Amino acid sequence: MTPVFDVPFLPEEEYVEFLAARAGELDSVHFAPAAIPGPGQPPRPAEPDAGGDLVTLLGRVPGPRRYLLLNSRFCAPEALVDASGLRGLVRTMRLYVEAGVLDGIVYSDHYLLQRLADLAPDLAVVLEAVPGVNCMLDSFPRIEGQLSWIRCTGFRAPAGIVLDRSLNRDLDRLAGVARQCRHRWPDMKIGVLANEGCLHYCPYRFSHDAYSSLARLQGQDHTYTLNRELGCLRILEEQPHRILQSPFIRPEDLELYLCHVDTVQLCGRSRGVPFLTRLLTAYIDRHFDGNLLDLLDSAHSLARRIHIDNSALSFDFASMLSGCDNRCDRCGFCLELFGSISCPQPAPLRENRAAVD
Repeated sequence: MTPVFDVPFLPEEEYVEFLAARAGELDSVHFAPAAIPGPGQPPRPAEPDAGGDLVTLLGRVPGPRRYLLLNSRFCAPEALVDASGLRGLVRTMRLYVEAGVLDGIVYSDHYLLQRLADLAPDLAVVLEAVPGVNCMLDSFPRIEGQLSWIRCTGFRAPAGIVLDRSLNRDLDRLAGVARQCRHRWPDMKIGVLANEGCLHYCPYRFSHDAYSSLARLQGQDHTYTLNRELGCLRILEEQPHRILQSPFIRPEDLELYLCHVDTVQLCGRSRGVPFLTRLLTAYIDRHFDGNLLDLLDSAHSLARRIHIDNSALSFDFASMLSGCDNRCDRCGFCLELFGSISCPQPAPLRENRAAVD
């Protein structure tokens, strides 16, 4: 069995047992540090013993590489200028390394990467720096540049990278970039992101990343409201057929991509354990009979009102969409296909019975 998947790790007993039983399928897991607050919580420093429970749970899934998510687009400038603001994070990272449950960090902010290297050069030399998916590694020159700047910090080069999701809808270009990478770095694994489910070449991407980082700093997250009222979710609500343009990879199409890449990243950490168990099961099985939207992270909210029959999509769906020229004004393929495989979800039943004493 060749390990293929990079999946979120949540510190919940049921999920840890689920992953441990499927560890042979996992190339890596990624997790948020215990010291980083969740949505709606103000930033706080790490405690010296932060993450002890997480260390124990990570140790119960042996085999996959383990990566700490530090992938916000930007950090608080004062934390970077005054290095003392990151010492708690460094202590937590050191705890994970000494416990043998950390192989690297996933980053998007190169300022943060450099500051961590300056604060803890002894950690940098043993940890990989893995560019986050929002670094948009969509060409060989961009990848080559990113890896060269990682080397300058003192961090180790990544054991694998995830290509930009835009390449999922251009198989020829994906194959070309993967081939160049294999020639240049034969030991580095090449991966793709399968189930984000956002717009193809989403025009809100950079702003969304920035607002998400700002929300983490301020403790108030308005990104869902922005997306629903002004952004990509509004477009998908008004033109739901455009979800078929999204560069997702269905479980049934996985082998087509594994001809070119080594690993498949699955996202949806904030969706919780039921979503993640359904997701990984579908991709391991290479089959899913339900609502396609139930596998997608960004477009998941649409599943409450739309059902897209995943099993109704043909075996050559990915190949057909790979030839898309994005001229929706003169094509109509996605609109017609969407009409044939989707239907509205039934409205939830309301309880109208009178109260009885």
